Formats: sequence, C-alpha cells, structure tokens
Amino acid sequence: MGAITRAAANNITTGGVILPAGINDASVASITELAQVSAGDGITLISSQTASNSSSISFTSGIDSSYRTYIFKLINIYARTNQTAFGFNFSTDGGSNYNVTKTTTAFNAYHNEADNEATLQYDTSNHDLAQSTGDMRYVDWMDNASDMSMSGSIILFNPSSTTFVKHFLSNVSSNRYQSYGGGFDFNYFIGGYCNTTSAVNAIIFRMSSGNFDGTIHLYGIE
Repeated sequence: MGAITRAAANNITTGGVILPAGINDASVASITELAQVSAGDGITLISSQTASNSSSISFTSGIDSSYRTYIFKLINIYARTNQTAFGFNFSTDGGSNYNVTKTTTAFNAYHNEADNEATLQYDTSNHDLAQSTGDMRYVDWMDNASDMSMSGSIILFNPSSTTFVKHFLSNVSSNRYQSYGGGFDFNYFIGGYCNTTSAVNAIIFRMSSGNFDGTIHLYGIE
C-alpha cells in the first residue's frame, strides 16, 4: 500500500487537485477513455462593452453559428435621465437596421422599502408586444438617482437558424425611487420570439430617451 499511496500522492497538487496523469485506466476502474476537460468549458465570454453616458451599445459581431445559445449579462444599467425605459432590439442585417418583428409576454413583481405595497402582475405597458418592430422595454420609470440601477440577463436561442423563429427570455431586477414615489424593487420576466426565419446577428441596447451607463457582457454557451 505504501507504493500505491506514494504514486497517488505524486499526482495530487499541494492544493488537493488531482493532475491529469492521476486519472487513467489503472487508477479508475472501468474507465476506457477520459476526454480532457478544461475549466470554463461550456460558457465562453465573447465580448464586453461599457457605456459611459452613451446613447446605445450594439453587438454587431460574435452572434453567429458558433454557439446555439447566447447570454447577455446587464450589469448596473444606470439611466442618465428620469422617467425613461431601458430596452433592446434585434437586427438581421448586421446592425444596419434594428427592427425585427417580435411578439412577447411580460409580467413583473414589485415590493417597496416601506413593506406596505407588493404585487405580481401581467404587464401591458410597452412590454407585451404583438408583431411589433419596436424596442422591447423594461422599467418605464427608471430614475437617475445615485443609488438607482438595473441588472439582469437576456438569453437568445439559436439565432443563426434560418428555419425557426428566434426565442428569447429575460429576467432583470431594477430599483426605482424618485419619480415613482418611494423605493421599489421591480423584478421583470419577459419571454418572446423574433418572428423571422432570417438569422439574427446583432442587438442594440438603449434608453427610450437620454443616455445611460453600465456594462454588458456577451457569452456563448456550448
């Protein structure tokens, strides 16, 4: 057992991680082949953009047939003006036009800091689009107070398909205060599809009015 223990120990780092040489047919029963797996496989950061008092952010590359699923992570989106809405739209021509026809559904839950108001509701205000080419919007009352922001994600499925429509899902959390009257957290859930069989290959993020700050990451999923 001493020799076996020493051999095993030689393939373990000081941090307790087993080295690739320590896993093979001799060390693990009934294993005939073990593919090499590296940290981070499955999700890949493609690109990131940061807005600083910007009118929009566009991703015009990186959305193609390399991945079946793409995720956009929205980090601390901050409106530069009051009473505005953050939204996005898609393109099938590399960003020359952002006007893809969409049908969507949306609901939100909200709760206030005073703990005396809360609800769960279907949302018809610019959020449940019906064959619309306009932007898909969140949070119609974003404010520019120093502690206001929005974060969340958008998942886009198989955008390079030329057979099917392009489904997307989104969930964001946003707080709003001044214009709405009190501190609220809104959690938005949006689902929909781009009603086109053309490949979707670009996306734009922008406010309904004014500029914004924030960071957006684009990831691809195997």
